[in-house]
Amino acid sequence: MSQLRRPWYLSLVAVLASCSRAPTDDAPATRLPGLAVGTAWDWNGVIGTGQSLAVGVQGGVRTSEPSYRNLKLDLGNRVFPALDASSGRLSVVPLREPIRHVARDYPGPYPRNIYGETPHTAMATQITETARRATAGKGDYVTVHSVVGESGQALKIIGKGATPTNETGHAYRASLFEVTAIARLAREAKRTFGVSAIVLTHGETDATNPSYARGLLQLWRDYAADLPRITGQTAPIALFVSQQASSPMEAGSVAASALQVLEAAAQEPRGIVCTGPRYQYEYDDDAVHLRGVGYVRLGEKYGQAYYERVVRGGEFRALSPLSVEGAPGVVKVRFHVPVRPLAWDERLPAPHASGVVAWREGRGFELSSGDRAVRIESVTIEGDDVVVRHGEPDSSPLTVRYAATAMAAPRPGGTRRWGQLRDSDPFIGAQSRTPQPNYAVTFELPVRR
Repeated sequence: MSQLRRPWYLSLVAVLASCSRAPTDDAPATRLPGLAVGTAWDWNGVIGTGQSLAVGVQGGVRTSEPSYRNLKLDLGNRVFPALDASSGRLSVVPLREPIRHVARDYPGPYPRNIYGETPHTAMATQITETARRATAGKGDYVTVHSVVGESGQALKIIGKGATPTNETGHAYRASLFEVTAIARLAREAKRTFGVSAIVLTHGETDATNPSYARGLLQLWRDYAADLPRITGQTAPIALFVSQQASSPMEAGSVAASALQVLEAAAQEPRGIVCTGPRYQYEYDDDAVHLRGVGYVRLGEKYGQAYYERVVRGGEFRALSPLSVEGAPGVVKVRFHVPVRPLAWDERLPAPHASGVVAWREGRGFELSSGDRAVRIESVTIEGDDVVVRHGEPDSSPLTVRYAATAMAAPRPGGTRRWGQLRDSDPFIGAQSRTPQPNYAVTFELPVRR
């Protein structure tokens, strides 16, 4: 069983801030009064990387309209990797889906790496609409998105130092190329530009990688070192990462990479932000890839996290455990609750109806002693706590997990791992117009007495 090597519930430090001062035309710049702090950029770069969910596999295309005045790099109809960031064929154009022409082969190397709706247009729309709403329409916020992920590829392939082939290994270099080109185009347009965030949608291929947390840290450190050399920025860059819930698929298997997202965020809270799980979204029949609306809703959650962390210079923390305490017959998990009160989402079916019988009453909570499942008798919400009751002797060492273990069958329109615990965040997605409360992260912690 994978264990977190250190407490991960350290407070995340708000260290990022940037704001947009100018739209993409010649209208006068408009700051975000009372919200934006730190470096003020006209164009705020966002690099999207990862594997299939980062590039919209099986998502179709739902978003054909441009997202406010947000932007992307146009390669001038190139189908092979562009090498010259000074080429006159390059330009910035309105952000819309698909990001580029949809790939026909698999895997598809940049720039033929897009398969459908990515989270990025919905993310950009969410950020801009939130900024405009906060300033009564007087402010604007422009993001420029680069989507360089490669479907099915591990961190070692999408990260720095990968050996490029005809099919893979182009993601990291492509991101540096795009940032170099956008920085030039920003100078020519007399706009300021910096990269404010990396968005990583990943984890399935590395589901059992014991060094995944280390890989996340290295990816962030590489970008944090290389990007400022291009942009000249001193403002730090955040890595936003969500937790995968699909792999491995075998019943009883644990999603180790999802657990290690929390470990990486604990080790580097200045730079790595866990935006929450992905189990609540709408999945295709393969229980791995999202449907179009799922990609939109994921992008909206990224946008919410980005706005809180980068635009407002504040803190975004997912619904996540603060402590675990044990007493005879009871395990009490205290949560950081973004918006009280805690609640059960009854629209999601009860987990483990087709999984571990001992956990059928757990609503996503899992209790083990060594490799043996411990029967959960009930779970109840008490303020910011969830109380898990069981009949195990007090001397037994216990581990509590949540939404970590695969069931024999996925929920309809979902994955093989999920839970029902959420907060009461009234957040409504700007594009989907659907409620998006925060769902509890996948976690694993020892029970201390």
